Amino acid sequence: MSKAADMAKVSAKGGFHLLWGLVISTVISAVGVIVIARLLGADNLGLYTIAIVAPTMIATFRDWGVNTAMVRYTAQYNSENNISKVRSIFVSGLVFELVFGLSLSILSVSLSGFLANVAFQRPEIVQLIQISSLFILSGALMNAAGAAFTGMERLHLNSIMLIVQSLVKTGLTIALVIFGLGTLGATLGFSVAVLCAGITGVLLMYALYSSLPKPPNGKLAIGETIKTLLKYGFPLSIGAILIGFLALFYNLIMAIFVTDNSAIGNYSVAQNFVVLITLFATPVATMLFPAFSKLDYRKNPKDLKNVFQYSVKYAALIVVPVTVLVMSLAEPAINTVLAGYSQAPFYLMVLSVSYLFSALGSLSISNLINSQGDTKYNLKLSILQAVIGFPLGFVLISHFGIIGLIVSTLIVVFPGLILSLGYIKKRYGVSVDWGSSAKILISATVTGILTYLTVTWLPFISPIRLAIGVVMFVVVFVLLVIFTQTLTRTDLGNIQTIVEGLGPLRKPLQIMMSMIEKLMPKSSQTHN
Repeated sequence: MSKAADMAKVSAKGGFHLLWGLVISTVISAVGVIVIARLLGADNLGLYTIAIVAPTMIATFRDWGVNTAMVRYTAQYNSENNISKVRSIFVSGLVFELVFGLSLSILSVSLSGFLANVAFQRPEIVQLIQISSLFILSGALMNAAGAAFTGMERLHLNSIMLIVQSLVKTGLTIALVIFGLGTLGATLGFSVAVLCAGITGVLLMYALYSSLPKPPNGKLAIGETIKTLLKYGFPLSIGAILIGFLALFYNLIMAIFVTDNSAIGNYSVAQNFVVLITLFATPVATMLFPAFSKLDYRKNPKDLKNVFQYSVKYAALIVVPVTVLVMSLAEPAINTVLAGYSQAPFYLMVLSVSYLFSALGSLSISNLINSQGDTKYNLKLSILQAVIGFPLGFVLISHFGIIGLIVSTLIVVFPGLILSLGYIKKRYGVSVDWGSSAKILISATVTGILTYLTVTWLPFISPIRLAIGVVMFVVVFVLLVIFTQTLTRTDLGNIQTIVEGLGPLRKPLQIMMSMIEKLMPKSSQTHN
């Protein structure tokens, strides 16, 4: 476990730097979401949501897997102390993203009339689509910079970029909506914010680039490097485009069959509250890819097995309880900050289910496969998802509306997840610790049911019920994971080693671990 723990410590440090950026940016953005949702109302919020769908989908053609390739090769070269090659990765990735980002932004503007009038059947959003098309170019800047920061494990720079985006978006959007620009103001705020964040990211990327050693021959070999990035990333890009088309298809079917803009607005609110889960899931998933990229299943089979198994267990220990907490407290949470969105709590509960798959390795498996260069297998999984998803989505969305959309997104990923579990067992010799995953799911589920029933029964206003629910969930879950030996003394030792790199969080987490250890029976051992 020593090498796995050392790698986990580095990953945890990077994850922490991303976490504080996500927390701060999410809090700032949440203020904006709440204010904008109240100012616009469900109908106009639904129009704004639809207006940014088309540029977001067109942006799936921008990357061609280059960002993922940037992370993989940057992490690999960095671990091999071949830092000079990283310069070529930075420049080549940025050039590629800029060229395709600009081209697709122009294409999106030219298609805005067709998309608004024919695809979405809402002619009033032509101008909104044109404005939000800027996101394709500015998002390219953000993605290239984010890939560079992730590969170099400098996630604090990514956090700065995210905070700039949330500050500009919240401040500018609220001001424009208050001045009477409505959905136009919301769209302008969104587009300008991403542009400001993209420029900030490129400037920080340049500062990082300047600190790297120059190649021995002084040449960057941009063309050759782009070919290398595309060779690795092309299968991933085809898969991303297929899944992007699937998402576009779902949104088109939603726009056609869901004529109630209020339902779409409620769905948008539920998606915003899912951020409470992604705050924890995103740092974990982000840092796993560069961590796995440092290992080769042929050269480091034992280390890879340890890193994978512990990544699934500890990721699930974080993500699963947070997910069930959000599900059990969806109603008081949404009613505490927003009124008039009665459908949103149920949508949030169903949307959250996908994060329970983290106990099956959903956050780790794709990162593991890509890190070992087997991107063609993930392409096959994307094709399978598309083959199942198109007919399934049409049937469910056309008959059940928003619920059909959410259920479709849950069902289509499950076959690929099951197949990939068999693939990694056969090819890499790694597997999930099923006993630990089952205990985590059972402990979280029992805690969630008790919390939901208690909070529903309480005769208090939503904020009080929410506060009581959070405290109750945390206490009951901790007691259950100790009682079921889901968390062992060995696990606590590993976690204490990992949290040493978490800066200001280190002390309170160590105190909490010490308190939990005192509650454990003396015989508590690990089964890993």
